[in-house]
Parts: sequence; C-alpha cells; structure tokens
Amino acid sequence: MASILDEYEDSLHRSVSVQQSRASVGIPHSGFVNARLEKETPIFNKQRIDFAPPEKINSLVVSSNQLCMSLGKDTLLRIDLGKPDEPNQVELGRKDEAKVYKMFLDHTGSHLLIALNTSECLYLNRSVQKVRALSRWKGHLIESVGWNKFLGSETNTGPILVGTSQGQIYEAEISVSEGSLFSTNPDQYFRQVYTLEEESGPAPVCCLEIERGIEGKFFIIATTRKRLFQFVGKVPEGTEQQGFSSIFAVHADHLPSFREFPANLGFSEIAFYTPKLRSNPRSFAWMMGNGVLYGTLDYSRPDSILSDERVWVYPPDIDITVNKPISIVLTQFHFLLLLPDRVKAVCTLNGQVVFQDLFLEKFGLLTRMIKDPTVQQIWIHTEKVVFRYHVQRESRDVWKMYMNMNKFDLAKEYCKDRPECLDIVLAKEAEHCFQNKRYLDSAKCYALTQNYFEEIALKFIDAKQEEALMEFLIKKLSNLKPSEKTQTTLLTTWLTELYLNRLGILQGDPSQRNLYLDTREKFRTFLSSPKNKDCLFNNRASIYELLASHGDTEHMVYFAVIMQDYERVVAHHCQHDEYDEALNVLSRHRDEKLFYKFSPVLIQHIPKKVVDAWISMGSRLDARNLIPALVNYSQSASTQQINEAIRYMEFCVYQLEETQQAIHNYLLSLYALCRPDSLLSYLEQAGTNPNRIHYDLKYALRLCAEHGHHRACVHIYKVMELYEEAVDLALQVDVDLAKSCADLPEDDEELRKKLWLKIARHVVQEEKDVKKAMACLSSCALLKIEDVLPFFPDFVTIDHFKEAICNSLEDYNKHIEELKREMEEATQSAKRIREDIQEMRNKYGSVEPQEKCAACDFPLLNRPFYLFLCGHMFHYDCLLQAVFPNLPAYKQAKLEDLQKKLAATSQPSKSHHRPKDADTISLGKGQQSREQIKADIDDIVAAECVYCGELMIRSIDKPFIDPQKYEEEMQSWL
Repeated sequence: MASILDEYEDSLHRSVSVQQSRASVGIPHSGFVNARLEKETPIFNKQRIDFAPPEKINSLVVSSNQLCMSLGKDTLLRIDLGKPDEPNQVELGRKDEAKVYKMFLDHTGSHLLIALNTSECLYLNRSVQKVRALSRWKGHLIESVGWNKFLGSETNTGPILVGTSQGQIYEAEISVSEGSLFSTNPDQYFRQVYTLEEESGPAPVCCLEIERGIEGKFFIIATTRKRLFQFVGKVPEGTEQQGFSSIFAVHADHLPSFREFPANLGFSEIAFYTPKLRSNPRSFAWMMGNGVLYGTLDYSRPDSILSDERVWVYPPDIDITVNKPISIVLTQFHFLLLLPDRVKAVCTLNGQVVFQDLFLEKFGLLTRMIKDPTVQQIWIHTEKVVFRYHVQRESRDVWKMYMNMNKFDLAKEYCKDRPECLDIVLAKEAEHCFQNKRYLDSAKCYALTQNYFEEIALKFIDAKQEEALMEFLIKKLSNLKPSEKTQTTLLTTWLTELYLNRLGILQGDPSQRNLYLDTREKFRTFLSSPKNKDCLFNNRASIYELLASHGDTEHMVYFAVIMQDYERVVAHHCQHDEYDEALNVLSRHRDEKLFYKFSPVLIQHIPKKVVDAWISMGSRLDARNLIPALVNYSQSASTQQINEAIRYMEFCVYQLEETQQAIHNYLLSLYALCRPDSLLSYLEQAGTNPNRIHYDLKYALRLCAEHGHHRACVHIYKVMELYEEAVDLALQVDVDLAKSCADLPEDDEELRKKLWLKIARHVVQEEKDVKKAMACLSSCALLKIEDVLPFFPDFVTIDHFKEAICNSLEDYNKHIEELKREMEEATQSAKRIREDIQEMRNKYGSVEPQEKCAACDFPLLNRPFYLFLCGHMFHYDCLLQAVFPNLPAYKQAKLEDLQKKLAATSQPSKSHHRPKDADTISLGKGQQSREQIKADIDDIVAAECVYCGELMIRSIDKPFIDPQKYEEEMQSWL
C-alpha cells in the first residue's frame, strides 16, 4: 500500500502511451463530439419586406416599432409594426420643389421632424394627421437631433438639441396642445447654445446624443466630420425643464474635450448599443475617415464618458475614396457597416469581419441603415426595397474570441450553457496556467475538463507538483457521480497516500510547522467530508492499513472517530493506559455495547469515574451486563473500592427502581459482605409481601446464615411465613424480636398460641424469669395461666401466680356477663320483629269511588287494581303493560309462564256463584295453587311502583316519544 504512488505512476505512463496511439487515429480527447449536427442559422438573418412603394423611398426612420418613410416628393407613410396592415398616409402639402432631406424620430415614436432641403423643418405628431411647419427653425438645414429621453413625453419633447449644417447647436422644445391642436405654434422656443468648429472653421453637426449619468450629471456628445466633442455638466435640480444652456455656457471661452482624426468621409455617424432592460447605452461606435472608434460608456467618470477606446480600421476592401461606408449600426458584439452594395459585420472584440451580405443590383444602391433601439431590429432600404435583419444568438461564438484573448472568465460566461465549448475553454485555460507555472489554478481547471485523467495526472507528476496533483485529484473526486464507485475508491485511497506522505515530510521540518498544520487541517477536512463518507467507510480497512503503515496513530484515532468506530478508539486509549480518555469517549458517544466491553478494564483503574459514567447513562445500561465486571473487581479490591460497586447497585435499586432479581441478589451479597447494617434496612424496606420482593428469598436466607446475620434471617423467615423457625431463631437473639414474630399469624390462633407458648417456655426454662413469663400472659390474650403453669418447676410458690390467677378469674366473669347481655338483646329484638309483622298484616288503604288509574285515567274500580304505599293506583293490565317491557328477559319468560298456568286453572261456570274456596282447590300433586300463582305474579309485577321505583330511574334516558312514532306525533300537532 505504501508504494501505491510509484505503481500508479508506472500505470499512468503505460496508459498515456495508449492514449496517444488512440489519438493518432482520431479519438477525441474530450467526452464531447465537437461537430455540428445541423446548419446553424446566421447571426444576422435578412428578411425582405413585402412592400412595393408607389414612389421612390427618400428616407426611412424607425423607433419603438413605429416606422415612417418619405415617398416621392410629398407623401409620408406611417406604419405601426404591431399593426402592419393598417398603414397611415399623410400628405406634406408642399407646392414648391422642396424635397425631404432627413427625418428624425424620437425614442417613443411620437415626434417626427422632417428636414427639407430648402432649410425648412416640418413636425408631425403620431396622434394627428396634419403636418405643421416650425417657423422658428426656418433658414437652418437640420443635420442632427439630440432627443431628451428623460423629460420627453408623447405630447412634449422637452428640451432637445438640434445641429445644423453650419455647425450651430440650437436648443428647442416642441409641444402639442391637448385642447385645440396647433392652436399655437408647436415650437416653444429655438435658441442657439453653441457652435462646433474644426481647424478650417464651423463644421456640420453630424450627430448629437444626450445622456445622464449619476448625481444629475449630463453628458452631451456631438460629432463633426473629424471631431467628437463631449460636454459635461450638471443641471441644477428642478431646472431640467430650462434646458442645457448652463452646460454649454461653461465652454463659451474654450473648446471642450474632443477626439480628432485626420481623414474624413465628408460626414460621420455615431451608433450606440443599449442592453435590454436598461435606459442608458453601454457602448458606442463612431464611423469616421480613419475607421471606427469603438469603446464603452462609463458614467462614473468625471470629465469623459468614453472608456476603453480603440480604433478598428476598415477592412482592406473598403476604400473611402471609392466605396466609403454610408451608415453604421452597433449591436452587442458587432458593428455593421453599410456600403452601396453590401453589408459587413465586424466583431468588436477582434476587428474581424464575421458576416458579409451582398445585395443584387436589381434592388438598386443601398441608401441608409438604421436600428430600432427598442426591439433591436436593423432596417436597410434602397429607393425600391426595404429589408430587415433579425439578430439571433449573437453571442454564440464570443466565447472562442475571449478564449483566444486569454480572457477565460468571460469565455466561460458565454458558453456556460454549452458544455462542449466550456470544456474547450477549460482545457485551454488549464494549459495556459500550466505554461505560466500556475499549477494549482491549472489543476482546478483540468479537473473540470473531459481530458484523459491519466495524461493530466502524469503531467503533474513529471513536473514534480505534488500539491497541484492533490488539488486535481480533490476536484476530480468532487465531480464524480455517486455511481462511479471504482473511480471514487481509487482517488480516495490515492489522496490518503499523498496526504500521509506530505504530512510525514513536513512533520520532521520545524520550519514548516505552519504548512504542516494547514496540511493536517486539509487532510482532516478530507477525511470528514460527507461526500467521501460512504467510500471511506466501505474501504476503511485499507485506510487503516495506510495509516498504520505510516505510523500515524493520531489520524488513525481521528479517522476511527469519524467512522464512528469507537471500539477501536477506546481500545487504543486502553492500550496506552489513557483510561480517562477512553472513558471520555464512552461517555461522549454513550454506546451501551462499548460500556459492557470495556468496563471490566476501566473499573480496575478508575472505579469512581466509571461508576459516575454508569450513573450518567441511567436506564440505557442494563446493570445485569455490568455485574461480571463488578464481581471480578470486588473479588480483588478493598472494602473502600467495593463501596463503588455498592453505590451503583443502590442507584439501580433506589433510583432506577430495577426489579431484576440478579441485581437485588448481588446487592444483598455486597451488603452481607461489607455492610450488615444496610442489609437489614434493605430487607425491611423491601417489605414482607413475597410477590413484591425482587430478591431470591432462599438465596438471601442462605447468604445471611453463612455470614451469621441472625436478625436478617429472622426477617426472611417472617417473609417466608415460617413463623416457628423465625421465633426459634429470634429467641437466640432477642425475646422481644420473638414476640414480634409470634403475633404475625393473625388468622391462625392455634399457631399464634403455640408460638407464644414457645416464648413462655424459653423465658421460664432458659431464662428462669417468672416475671417475664407473667408478662407474656399479658402480651397475648390467648395464653392463660393454666397454659403456662406446666412449664414451672414443682416447688414454685403460689405468690408468683396469685395476681395472674385472679386476673384470669375476673376475665371469665366478664365473659359470662357479656354473654348474658347479648342473650337479652336478642330476645328484645325478636319481640319487636313479631310486633312489626302483626302491624303490617293489619295495614290497609281506602279507595274513593271517583279514583282513576294513574296510567290510563279510567275509573279504577271497574277492573282489578293495585294500590301502592306511595298513593299511586294502577289497573292490573295497565301496570302489567308498563312493567313488562322493562323486565329482564328471564323475568319476562317467568311471567308469561305464570300467566299460562293461571289461565289453565280458570274453569268457566254457568252459575254466577262459585264455591267459597274454589281458588284454593288443589290442582294435583306437584302443582301450585291459584293463590300461589297470583302471589308470584304480584311479586314480579307489583314489586314496586312503576312511577316511584327504580324502573323510573332506569328509564330516565328514554325519550318521551317513541322514535318510530315521532313523525306521526309531530304531524298530529301541525
């Protein structure tokens, strides 16, 4: 196991040679197939608009999905691209030869400015149909407009900037009245604020742009043919509506900062790119004579918004003297140049042409290219045709460019959803770091690639970069799937070997102490990682072998704790006589089995602490499993040490209330051996009920007898109800103890008398104490003087018994008198009972003629009836009807049987007279008389009043109305 690294290096060398031979026949080095499964659509996808203009297209502008184009001399066509089938045509109403020079549409698509070649300007709002001339603007050929994106609305432009062909910059505002349209001039004001100049004098203002930065700072960008100016300043809060005059006033005496290039196209154009969900542009591209100045916009800079500027020269096939570019549009990673017959897309990252689209001659020369900043669509038109470009997945190849520029973080950002590309970037970054000797960074990247594992590992081994190799293995291990168990086992074992090698080297070098501690912490983190837990557990035998081969007992214990192999930890501490540490491990992890296994060893050295630990475990430990340790310990220990065993047994008995017989028997043995005083108190506390005693009575009796604890033996005899043995043994100890035993058989007077006679005989014959013998007579009422006299010798004088004999005679007299009194009381009681019986026979009740049955409310005397002492009266059949349902089943059956017998005794007679004693005629041998049957029926039916007796109490939970007749009863009340 110790030579695993050397063996694995050899295998790596062999594996790499195989990899190289496989690679020579075309096997890729990554797990991804680097091929296109289908042809990708181009980034810039062109679409010809199905539109045939009736006249030639002079100019076209688009913003916020609103398209406006000038057709011919006098026609303006407006199209809402959301509703392309509903175009709107407006006539300019010009009778002269004026032509449209340029058109400008604001960011909302609401305000349209139409510059004419006659130095006039017209205005059209989206909500109206009539074009209105701006009188204050007359005499100026408009070249550019800087719209106010912060204060503009659909009816008011807010302060805007206007650039002319003579280099003047004017500030203006256009407003549409809501009440009466154009009742006043739409141009609110038109005043000059600045003049742009080049070295030869005033120059046309080609472009204007207004942007607002942080803290209310405004940036105004203005371009001429060769210069790009920046005006920076703050507009006081609350005065934004007053315009930008204060910004330009700062530069009245000196030129603002500008960029200048020697060549020019005769014009220039600047384009901006604004990301989605943002209001400010992020980058710019200025098309001028020397090329395209590209950069980003940094609004935090104090004096210039332009940042990271670079000039991309025009492609070689563009000659500004022959086919100079006409327009420019900027996207996220490209700028598009419009030439008379084609469109070129140049990447802003490397200046390379990535797209070119040639237009057919039949469409005519390309006139202008613009972009709708809201929907990011690009529009191109000739005099006859309109085209539209959709930008699709523009960033698809950006990762490759960033990778070639060694900007790997950006490259990974743009291919994070394309794993095959990400793998290429990571491999390139790893190789770049390796070449620059950044081995740890290289290892981290290599671990994320699909390159051959053996090749990379051997690369670090050859470079003798063991730390980087470990980093690579750790990262690779973290990326493995749970199903890759073989690879996980290999890496885990290899890393353990590397860590142990490194720790062994660093441990012997005092100057590397901090590095050793850091490496040790990393190794422990590796061992305790939840992700590695299953693998380490399944291969713990190999890890233990590795640790043992390096002699690293510290980490062997640490690893055992992580694996919850506490048995190994405790055994290690015990082998090194670290008994307190072993007990701490047991107490901390509270494993019952480990307590049972190691307690015999620990209690020999730290008995008090071990017992404290047992007590802290409480009921989790089974004391029966600890008895062997205690027995082994108590046999070789002193009395003081045995007390620890007694302390734990007492805890089990009194605190845990253990009922196991083995525990109680062992505690008894310890008491009998060392604490006889506690023995008797324990026995007395256990009680005298054999069913509730948890120790073995026979074992306890034998144990106490062996150690001569007679009082304890007497107590056990009493519990076993062996009273004769208890008295015999107690007489050897104490007569009073014997007396207490003699009174125990309370239900057996004969035995009790026998026991007291034993005590009397002992007192007379053994102690020869007549007074004590007489005291026995007074202690037990069963003994008489005549029972004790035989025990005395023949020559004892009667004076000793005079008092006892007199007392005995007095007791006999008292008993005779008591019997006489009881006989007189019995005679009187019998006399009173006979008188009560006679009185009950003569008792009667009177019934008035108008009395009615309490049940049916009919006259009572019409039928046989019952009269109760409570005063209620019932017909016989009414009472029977009320009582019968509530009788028990056996009484109902008996009552039916009696009624049948009564009916059988009734004989019809034609005469109205019956013999006087007809009811008393015998019905034959073994049969009841009619009177007896009626008496039995009365006993059942008339046992109690149905309204006052227990029947009424038992029926309290029954409803007044039968549930089956409830509906019928309810309907009768409606």
